[in-house]
Amino acid sequence: MSKKYRSDAMAAIHETMEALHNVGAIDKQTMRRFDEACLTPVRTLTAKQIRALRERERVSQTVFANYLNVTPNLVSKWERGEKRPSGPALKLLSLVDKHGITAVA
Repeated sequence: MSKKYRSDAMAAIHETMEALHNVGAIDKQTMRRFDEACLTPVRTLTAKQIRALRERERVSQTVFANYLNVTPNLVSKWERGEKRPSGPALKLLSLVDKHGITAVA
């Protein structure tokens, strides 16, 4: 999956800094700060927020699950608060929240 940036300007800045990091001009710690500043942030979502996000996109749990490459049962558990998304699933939910379902299509 390609990186998602806050804006085109942030993408250009991050890619420049990444090139500088690759040639040893900046250290790992500095690169981490640029990652944090430039990449789309990931925030935790409550069960209600996940359901509202799916409903905003006007898709069923099954369709939403297919977009996120998870099972419909898992989406149902997220929406009931039985489980919480993490890792790649949380990142995908964050992208859908910010850019709509077409961001992960």
